Amino acid sequence: MNLLQGTLDLLVMRALAGEPRHGYGVVDWVRRTTGGTIEVEDGALYTSLHRMHERGWLTAEWGVSENNRRAKYYSLTAAGRARLAEAAAEWDRYAAAVAQVLTAEDGA
Repeated sequence: MNLLQGTLDLLVMRALAGEPRHGYGVVDWVRRTTGGTIEVEDGALYTSLHRMHERGWLTAEWGVSENNRRAKYYSLTAAGRARLAEAAAEWDRYAAAVAQVLTAEDGA
C-alpha cells in the first residue's frame, strides 16, 4: 500500500517511540505492526530520518545490530515526542473527518 503524503514521519516516529531502532528495525516494525500492509521504501525512510534529525526530533548514534553489524540507531528527542503527539492528534482528526465523509448519507 502506498503511503499518503505526510504519514511517513508519523509512522517512523511511532516506531521509535518505544526504543531506539536502526533503519531496518523501523521498516520491520512498521511491516510487522501493519501485518505487511504498509511497506516503507529505503530511500523514503532515510530521507525522513535525516529530515527529522535536522529538525531536532531525533538523535542518532552508531551501535552494533543484532547481526553484529555497525548500524546507526535513532531515538526520539523530547521535541520528537511532542511532535509525535501533535502529528498523532492531527492524524486522528483527519481520519475521523474522512470517515464522516465516507459514511455520510447522500445530500447530507
